[in-house]
Amino acid sequence: MDKTKILIVDDDKNICELLRLYLEKEGYETALAYDGEQALERFSSEKPSLILLDVMMPKMDGWEVCRRVRASSQVPVIMLTAKGETFDKVLGLELGADDYIVKPFDTKEVVARIKAVLRRYTAGAEKEEDLPKVISYDKLSVDLTRYELKVDGKVVDAPPKELELLYYLASHPNRVFNRDQLLDEVWGFEYYGDSRTIDVHVKRLREKLEGVSDQWNLKTVWGVGYKFEVKDGA
Repeated sequence: MDKTKILIVDDDKNICELLRLYLEKEGYETALAYDGEQALERFSSEKPSLILLDVMMPKMDGWEVCRRVRASSQVPVIMLTAKGETFDKVLGLELGADDYIVKPFDTKEVVARIKAVLRRYTAGAEKEEDLPKVISYDKLSVDLTRYELKVDGKVVDAPPKELELLYYLASHPNRVFNRDQLLDEVWGFEYYGDSRTIDVHVKRLREKLEGVSDQWNLKTVWGVGYKFEVKDGA
């Protein structure tokens, strides 16, 4: 069986080497990159199972690397950053990051996070065949096979997490979820901090869905969270 390969991306070569030593000791293969452009090249050539991705780098920052990776792949991405501000965490989640580790970090924690993210990713892939891939309502279709959103018959651009959030809510019509539940279910990990990212995603989804149909509605339940409200017979 092939070893799991981790792509480590950081402009600090000492950090790369430290992570490489610990991860190889744990039985992983590693590949290294020291800037954003090199990260995309290594991603393409090495085909890693997971990316450890620093945010502040020369040539191309981690946000842009994550955005470009997500345009073609759902491979897990764990962001490494010296910044702990909520804004950074929200932005990373919106771009499709799977987890966050703030520097300075404990290498044992990094290994534990990697194992947890890979377990979720593998479990999700194993369950994928048992799940319906398309949710459809009046003038709305969410297709997670193609990661495609259709509104009134037309394909509408939407980032992966927007699609997954809408898919999850629409898969449980009329059920109310609070923000923490949605973060846990859609992002797959317990996110500590401001859950504003859910509000941001819902706002953007509403801009795409507003006035499309009177048979369903992405509704705010004040003081609780959100639900995909469906009228009887819809």
